[in-house]
Amino acid sequence: MITCKSPRKVLRMAFAVARDALPAYSHRCSPRKFTQHQLFACLVLKSSLKCDYRGVVSFLEDCGDLRAVIGLESVPHFTTLQKAANRLLRSKTSNRLLDATLQRARHAGMGFRAGLCAAIDGSGFEAHHVSHYFVRRRAKGGESWQKTTYRRFPKAGIVVDCATHLILSAVPGRGPSPDYKHFLRAVRQAHDRQRLGTLIADAGYDAEWAHEYLRIHLGIRSLIRPGAGRPTHRLPTSYWRRLMASRFDHARYGQRWQVETVFSMIKRRQGSTVNARRCWTQSYALLLKALTHNILILKRPPQVFYRAGQAYLWTQRLCGHYLVKIVDGFWASIRFWARFQ
Repeated sequence: MITCKSPRKVLRMAFAVARDALPAYSHRCSPRKFTQHQLFACLVLKSSLKCDYRGVVSFLEDCGDLRAVIGLESVPHFTTLQKAANRLLRSKTSNRLLDATLQRARHAGMGFRAGLCAAIDGSGFEAHHVSHYFVRRRAKGGESWQKTTYRRFPKAGIVVDCATHLILSAVPGRGPSPDYKHFLRAVRQAHDRQRLGTLIADAGYDAEWAHEYLRIHLGIRSLIRPGAGRPTHRLPTSYWRRLMASRFDHARYGQRWQVETVFSMIKRRQGSTVNARRCWTQSYALLLKALTHNILILKRPPQVFYRAGQAYLWTQRLCGHYLVKIVDGFWASIRFWARFQ
């Protein structure tokens, strides 16, 4: 059962973020029945409750105290929220809202600082509500059924701060597709919002041009595991990929799992399904999930936060460093005694 205490905090924070980033009305000739701040707060509430437009309208009709939080005299129609989503979640407006969430994180003292360690990754979302069990049963039902059960699906690439789990940039797209397609746009947006010190990525972004863009053009230390191409024990021939292979920082690279944690938080809290059919509406829904994720973090007080604080990061890095030394020493001893066999 959903209590009204947590939605009240979500509505209040979403309303404050929209008030910092957007004007009250989109045009001087607007009907002025609802403000953009109220409509955006309703959209964030919809995403946090994992419901559709009709569901959030029914929820607001039943909870009069929630309407009082954002000053709603009447509940908007579900088509009003749908049209507001198409207007408020466009690229330019969503970027302003994301900037407002990060600005509030700085004022809240959440350890958001320049030269931070960030991680990038991409993940796909479901575009329908068909269960995986039904898909597997249909694929194995007979020879006439199609064996390949997946198709085009919405996909998002995000850059997150490893210390606070805040999303610095989100680039929606379509899958299946390689991760490097959203690399330049996501990194450029994140670096414009906050100066990055280190960017960690998996082998899906392994390319010489990615290292050159980060280190030479942006001044960011890149840490990308060299794994593209055929498996081999030889070092890569290009300069930056060879440097990564020869001086790979395993302890620092362990922070890449923070972006996997963010995707897990989004899919557990807001669902792994996108309630949209068209490509652009699915992109709006992905951007709303990213904004809702930051707002859900902001509604927590600064003293009650995750284990991803700076003390925990440095402890984990130190433990990982000694663990790597122990494993390397173990295999060195094995190779030494193997010579006398």
